[in-house]
Amino acid sequence: MPARPVNTSIFKAYDVRGTYPDEIDEPLAHDIGRGFAAYLGGGRIAVSRDMRVSSPSLAAAFIEGARLQGADVIDIGLAGTDMLYYAVAALELDGGAQITASHNPKQYNGMKMVGRGAFPLSGDAGISDIRDMLVKGTLPPPASRPGAVETRDVLDDYVRHVLGFIDPAVIKPFDVVLDAGCGIAGLVAPKLFAGLPCRTTDLCFTIDGTFPTHEANPLIEENRRDIVEQVVRQGADIGIAWDGDADRCFFIDGKGGFVPGDFITALLAEAFLIRHPGATIIYDLRASYAVKDTVARYGGRALMNRVGHAFIKRRMREENAIFGGEVTGHYYFRDNFYADNGFIPAMLILELMSRKGQTLEALLAPLHEQYFISGEINTKLASMEAATAKLAGLAARYADATVYQMDGVSVEYPDWHFNVRPSNTEPLLRLNLEAKTPELMAEKRDEVLAFVRS
Repeated sequence: MPARPVNTSIFKAYDVRGTYPDEIDEPLAHDIGRGFAAYLGGGRIAVSRDMRVSSPSLAAAFIEGARLQGADVIDIGLAGTDMLYYAVAALELDGGAQITASHNPKQYNGMKMVGRGAFPLSGDAGISDIRDMLVKGTLPPPASRPGAVETRDVLDDYVRHVLGFIDPAVIKPFDVVLDAGCGIAGLVAPKLFAGLPCRTTDLCFTIDGTFPTHEANPLIEENRRDIVEQVVRQGADIGIAWDGDADRCFFIDGKGGFVPGDFITALLAEAFLIRHPGATIIYDLRASYAVKDTVARYGGRALMNRVGHAFIKRRMREENAIFGGEVTGHYYFRDNFYADNGFIPAMLILELMSRKGQTLEALLAPLHEQYFISGEINTKLASMEAATAKLAGLAARYADATVYQMDGVSVEYPDWHFNVRPSNTEPLLRLNLEAKTPELMAEKRDEVLAFVRS
């Protein structure tokens, strides 16, 4: 077939994503579906979609493209990305695709694609192959016979799977505020909490891809305003918010404080190590030392890893790690087919609170007293070359420390450490820094930023 004009910038490191309909439209979704099926060699796949206004038509086009290329499709309809992972792995399919733009604003859409075992396609393997087929016009001819399509509802099975990570009888009747952000959590959370004794206040549970209340990205402070105000107003024990496709969850403590993802990683590591002494935990190199110190305290093995779900999932398989966490709210579980999930962490944190008889605020208190983190701070530079030069300069400037170049530059001193890593798509450097006192954190944060921005 002839090559078609394609904006190659939509093919990202971990997914396909762009604005609808100027960057991603139905004809392109159809061709990506063909390319995906061709990459897998046909077989059986699952396709699902999020709540965006453009998702039904993009999903239909993707399915028709995959069928044209010979794949048999199980259409699981409106679902979260982690439900798609579950369907692919539990039904032993050859792959699957979720039509979603995750946490992005309403004008965006895209696809997250996985192969057998829900292992993700990435820019290194899969996504770039599909892109090249489209750009170069090398899609194979359609199959001699189109694949079949069937619809299936996996929600109840998925909810049982998630609840299998805890003992529901242990959960205490906490006051919980939930914010679905008008996204897929509004589909899953009601069924999940129906069997628990928690008293829930539900915010933005009407599924609506126009996001009439706020965008479904809890990492942005203004999008957390509703849940923070509600937690404080009613004196709730905990707040839990999800992003649009509900594969990430975020936590608010009883005082309305947003909980950093590395502190949640530390608590989840504790929850697993209490039951599985000596287990291996994977954490990303941006994380607070709270993670590795917690793992050491409970006799586990903590392994630092480069950022990105494909890298985390591969390392977990290699090390038989029971759990992995990233500071951005992605949490991975061996018994969830090594995939990330946005509801298992919520269940495990509630169970840990119940077993220890403590509020989330109390669980976090020792971490807040010992670890002082900057959060991620971005600096845009003039060019990719300038960003690369700054990374080399940082390695030289702090050569008296322990320096890793696993992903950007990581520098470790006895009482402070930092990582600076580049964006995959633009000349941007991201700083994450931690120190043992708030004063030292502020001093060293400003020092590193001054060097990066000089």
